[in-house]
Amino acid sequence: MSKTIYSSSATGLVLSLALACHGAETAAKWLGANSCASSSCHGGGGAKQDQFLVWSLKDFHSQRPAATLATARSKQIADALEMKDPAADARCTSCHAPLNGVPANLRGENFKVSEGVSCESCHGPAGNWIRAHTRADYTRADRTAAGMSDLQNLYVRANTCVACHQNVADDILKAGHPELIFELDGQSVAEPKHWSADKNGNGAQAWLVGQAVALREMSWQISHEPHPDAKLIARRDALVWLLRTVSAIDSSYALSSLLDVRQDAPVIEQWADNLARTAADNWKAENASRALKRLAQTSGAFQNVSSEVAVRRAERLVLALDRLVVALPELKNDAPVQSALNRLFQLAQSVPDFDAKQFAAALENFSATLATH
Repeated sequence: MSKTIYSSSATGLVLSLALACHGAETAAKWLGANSCASSSCHGGGGAKQDQFLVWSLKDFHSQRPAATLATARSKQIADALEMKDPAADARCTSCHAPLNGVPANLRGENFKVSEGVSCESCHGPAGNWIRAHTRADYTRADRTAAGMSDLQNLYVRANTCVACHQNVADDILKAGHPELIFELDGQSVAEPKHWSADKNGNGAQAWLVGQAVALREMSWQISHEPHPDAKLIARRDALVWLLRTVSAIDSSYALSSLLDVRQDAPVIEQWADNLARTAADNWKAENASRALKRLAQTSGAFQNVSSEVAVRRAERLVLALDRLVVALPELKNDAPVQSALNRLFQLAQSVPDFDAKQFAAALENFSATLATH
């Protein structure tokens, strides 16, 4: 899991400091999900007061991440790593049970390690803001200053999620842990909603910010792994290719020059972070259609490259096309476009069976279908 300076890892988030309302910097207490659960706060039945209920009853993050560590598959991975207990090892708990990392002196009376990925895992330790965050005169900046994570900011939101949804250490992957692909927009849409979509919008902008943050984390991991796996490098290079293609839609996104990505991980890392910050602050409505058109016209990128390069590009590309199509009202329910897109997903579904020529032909058909609109 990344410990990059640009974002907090799950463990880093657990150990973060919150600013007190009066301006003094103090370590905030972790109060536990029950501190949010009263019926007059986030445990009520109303549409705007049911956040705790949605998380505790419907959200995968509530209990299942920690429970996963007790499965047979987790035991197999742990055995391969000569790990005594995955439920007590920070290599696993940092994402599956992050509250394990909270120091005893920062645990409130109702704090429970068993809560999995809890309210404070994303919103920040509540000790310094729990009483004040409902004040009518409090601004978003006031809440942030008190230590509450500003998840309306797409850059902050992406950094909050990416630590556990993108990178897995090479030895853990080789032991059998599945590969992870972070995609902020699609994964947010799939999440049971306990927030306002109007205030915390999804869409193409969220997709781009998330992909840039994912690239930064992958590049960091490659530069810090003693012997990075060839598959990891291919996945990173595929995302570089994707974002370089998209960056051409806006001059503020572009990288003036890019050397060999295998030798220039710090350059890629910095560019990706700058892209994420810029895209979070600077987005034009027409960018979604521009990005979709450019990516749809990349069939040539699947010719004269290795099968590993081609399939990793396809893997990222189909997810990008899906989120960009959904972001455009005139396309998201269009049957011919959806049919052409579904064909691309089918062809990219299996890495061992991937056929670059078939995929390129299907991509040309997708592009032609788009051109009719």
